[in-house]
Amino acid sequence: MPGYELIGKEEKRNLIEIFEKSNGVFFAHGFDKLRKNKFRVRQFEKSLSKKFKINYCQCVSSGTAAIKVALKALNIKPGDEVITQAFNFIATIEAILDVGAKPIIANIDETLNMCPKDLEKKISKKTKAIIPVHMLGFSADLKNILKIANKKNIWVIEDNCEAVGSKYKNKFLGTFGDLGIFSFDFGKNITTGEGGCIITNNKKLYINCKEYHDHGHQLNPKFPRGNDTVKIPGFNYRMTEMQGAVGLAQLKKINFIINENKKRYKILEKKLENKFTIRKCIKDNEPSYDTFMFKVRDKKIKLKILNSLRRGIGTKNVPDAMKWHCAAYWGHALEKSQVIHAKKSLNLLNNYIAIPILLKKNLVFYKALANDIIKIK
Repeated sequence: MPGYELIGKEEKRNLIEIFEKSNGVFFAHGFDKLRKNKFRVRQFEKSLSKKFKINYCQCVSSGTAAIKVALKALNIKPGDEVITQAFNFIATIEAILDVGAKPIIANIDETLNMCPKDLEKKISKKTKAIIPVHMLGFSADLKNILKIANKKNIWVIEDNCEAVGSKYKNKFLGTFGDLGIFSFDFGKNITTGEGGCIITNNKKLYINCKEYHDHGHQLNPKFPRGNDTVKIPGFNYRMTEMQGAVGLAQLKKINFIINENKKRYKILEKKLENKFTIRKCIKDNEPSYDTFMFKVRDKKIKLKILNSLRRGIGTKNVPDAMKWHCAAYWGHALEKSQVIHAKKSLNLLNNYIAIPILLKKNLVFYKALANDIIKIK
């Protein structure tokens, strides 16, 4: 379920406190006396680090910004190549292009995430980073992707925007690569409206992210912010205190969200697995269960199922927003050869339907939904 379904009194209370206890300071830096030393974004970062068992966290204005900041932290520059996957969101490609690098597309496999075999074929002397994307709650094949990256000495950025809270080998996704990316936009597992973060155990990379996202500010304790020291040019990708306040409330709800997701997901899985092929989950992955994907080869049955879903719950990205989630459609951003290569992934995705898992649709609804799908011939 998206976190927006649970926005309520906790988020409202945290927002009101900015007015009542911090004189309406929405900026994440400075104004210490006026805000009475209450820093909500910094608190949110600490809470995220503690929750996801990671050393460093830098909040930013969006998941897209987080990818770009991560690329800049790794010093990815014009002439470099960055490999990501065909089933994705256009934001990953946009961030690669925005730092002047060249996006290279690897196809997906039956997990609907990056195919390690195709990844290995795409590596060249210019490859500087790999961005596997944990799409719609499920982990990419991290074991083999990291093995390839380590062998070739290539950076790995985990794009975990769509799987916040999911685990692999009992460890949170986003914590395996050199850098991990979260999104908190309005449709994600937890939301701050817009917003995102970069997580890492590498102190140097964290400092790079911290400085770049804030115009190069080093936040040198020896100087006031207006006379701060600087070593690199940066940009403005700062999160606001309002976003941080909402995030603090949302983060406390993530366990409930995933547990409720799982109940609904398992109802669909149990009832549909004998008739359809369910999306493959890699061994040791505990998904966030926010999307149920299943394969329907018969085009006529698929169309009937889609028509039925449109009357009750709709679909999630597949197939309703494929143009924004598959590289085969991105001729405006990719070289023709990359677009053509991605058509293999498009053909695979065209067999799937993705059902959103929503809190406001109870267990009885999902049981009835599954029964209705089974009856379609």
